[in-house]
This record gives sequence, structure tokens and C-alpha cells, in this order.
Amino acid sequence: MSREIVLTLIGKPGCHLCDDAEVAVRSVLDDFFEVSLEKENILDNQELFDKYSEQIPVLLINGQIHNYWRIDTERLREALVRL
Repeated sequence: MSREIVLTLIGKPGCHLCDDAEVAVRSVLDDFFEVSLEKENILDNQELFDKYSEQIPVLLINGQIHNYWRIDTERLREALVRL
């Protein structure tokens, strides 16, 4: 039985690294059907801001930190294949 994998991309508007991270993540997602992407704006969530404001963008896989600042597409692809 398979289960959906949830990616959460934490960033903020106007952050060029966040925009680049989203492009990178979406390019990997083209190859996976049971993976969803949620975006979180740290400006709308004080807890996320306090925790990640110096690390954005942050990518979580099923709630666990996978990467921050720059997304390595091959590393992400390998992580998703393992799941």
C-alpha cells in the first residue's frame, strides 16, 4: 500500500532563493505522482518565522527537514525514490 508524500516549502514573498527552490522542487515533482507540495509563508506563521527565518527556503518531507537555502534536485529525487 502506498501513501502520499507531503513536501512543505517554507519561504516568503520576494525571496529569490525561495523562488528558485520552488522551481527546483516542481521540476522533480514532474516524475512523481503521489507527492504533494504545500507552501508556507513564514510571514504568516510566527512559529515558522521564529524557527526558520535564517534558513529559508526550507524544504520538509513529511514534516522532517530535508534541505534549506538551496535545493539539490538529485538529492531530493533520491529521497523521494527511497520513500
